[in-house]
Amino acid sequence: MNRILLILLLFAVVFAGCKKGYDAVALQRQQAVIDDGIIQKYIDDNNLRGSVKQVDSANVATGIYYIVLQPGSGNDLFTNSTRVTVDYTAKILTTGKLFAQSNDFHPSFTLGEVMPAWRLAIPEIKKGGKIRILSPSRYAYGPYDQPGIGLPKNSVVDFEIELLDITN
Repeated sequence: MNRILLILLLFAVVFAGCKKGYDAVALQRQQAVIDDGIIQKYIDDNNLRGSVKQVDSANVATGIYYIVLQPGSGNDLFTNSTRVTVDYTAKILTTGKLFAQSNDFHPSFTLGEVMPAWRLAIPEIKKGGKIRILSPSRYAYGPYDQPGIGLPKNSVVDFEIELLDITN
C-alpha cells in the first residue's frame, strides 16, 4: 500500500512540475517580439524604410530584413546544395560591435548548412552581389551565448555579405 501511495505521490509531483515548467514556445514568441521591435526601431532611426525589404518564405514574413547593396549578375539557381563563397562582416545590431569577419579568407559554405538568415536572404542577390541582412536572433545564433566570438544570447545581427562565387 505504501508503494502505491509513493508512486501516486511521485506522479502528482511530476505532473505539478510540468504545469510550472519551462515553456520554450512562449519564450520564443516573447523573444521574437523583442527582436522585431529592435529591427523596426533600427530601420526607423536610420531612415531605411524605402530601401529595406523583408524576406518571405513561402509567402510568410520571416522578420529577416535585407538591403541589396549591389545586385550582382547572372541567372543563378539556389538550392540547399548550392555552394557559396563569401566575404562577410557580422555585427551586433544594437551595439555595432563587430564579432566576425572573413578578412582575406573567403569561406565557402553549402547553403543548406548555413544559418537560416543567410539561407533565406542570399538568394536575393546574384554572383558579385552584396547584401546587408538584419536578422532576428531566431534566424541567427538563437538563445545561445557564443563566448568564443563575444556574442550574447538572443543577439539581433547585422550581416554584410558579398557573394563571390556560386557552385551548383
